[in-house]
Amino acid sequence: MSIDSEQAPSRSRKRIIAGVVALGVFLVGFAFLAFVRAPYVIERPGPVVNVLGKDGDAKVISVEGTESYPTSGALDLLTVSVVGNRDQTPSWAELFAAWLDPKQSIVPIDEIFPVNQTQQQNDAESAAMMEQSQQDAIYEALTKLGYKIPTHVYISEVKKNAPSSGKLVAADYIQSVNGHAPGTIDGLRALINKYGAKPLTVIVKRGEKTLSYQISPVKDSTGKLVLGIYVGYKYDFPVKVSLKLSDIGGPSGGMMFALGIYDTLTPGELTGGAHIAGTGTIDVTGAIGPIGGIQEKMFGASDAGAKYFLAPESNCGEVVGHVPAGMKVFSVSTFDHALEVVKAIGAHADLSQFATCTK
Repeated sequence: MSIDSEQAPSRSRKRIIAGVVALGVFLVGFAFLAFVRAPYVIERPGPVVNVLGKDGDAKVISVEGTESYPTSGALDLLTVSVVGNRDQTPSWAELFAAWLDPKQSIVPIDEIFPVNQTQQQNDAESAAMMEQSQQDAIYEALTKLGYKIPTHVYISEVKKNAPSSGKLVAADYIQSVNGHAPGTIDGLRALINKYGAKPLTVIVKRGEKTLSYQISPVKDSTGKLVLGIYVGYKYDFPVKVSLKLSDIGGPSGGMMFALGIYDTLTPGELTGGAHIAGTGTIDVTGAIGPIGGIQEKMFGASDAGAKYFLAPESNCGEVVGHVPAGMKVFSVSTFDHALEVVKAIGAHADLSQFATCTK
């Protein structure tokens, strides 16, 4: 076939132009990816710590004031490492690599670092949640062992420009609202909403002083009355339980701390030498609550050698279809339930009676 001599150069020029345009688009896209910050961060498996062992040179769990017992096996507390923050987000190349890796997740940055929160505030909040989680874990384990523990509702933070601003302060212990002791956080909420928007007489203990304030609650976004405070529990523990972990925050280790404390304070070896991992918050009722990053935590547990995993029942939807090979995941909703599963694993008992996150 012959080609007209005038058409060949024309087609050649079109190819050159098309190539230049494609190269230009590529370069513009490359420049965009290089200089435009990604609104995402990456979650990946973080450090794994056996609460029955040591973190560095220090034991994770140590007890004074009562007898403790030898343990064996592992009760792994799991974490998630976050790559990036508001000051330095991951590169688009890092995000693409994470997208290809089933052990990593790409998460909108606003979900991890709220818009109006500084990195320092985020770190402080995470540390506070870890401290409260540890206290709740100690409370639950000691209560399970029969100890009676006095409980106090205290203020962990006062919001700016809130009804309580300039009156209540962090670390105040709430003694009463209109003459009634709250007892629990839910009891405090009920008292605040009991009297409508009328001024409340709030009595707190601050150090050695007892102070009284008149505070008018306001409605929050859900229509409930609030004082503009964050509260938590402080306990008068009859024995001293110290929990030591470095550079780990958040509340998700509560269940594993409670299991580790229980094992340390009871004769015998709860795990029977088995390697068990798990995650979940815990509260004063023993309820196991949901956590974030459970898929990354399962991979972290598997990489560390765990064959059994305890997951909050409310996280099961995120577990199904993502369980690492060779791992069995049990669904738990209370501390008692988690304790039963671990005891059965340690005794090499039939595990078919326990619910799993596989269906």
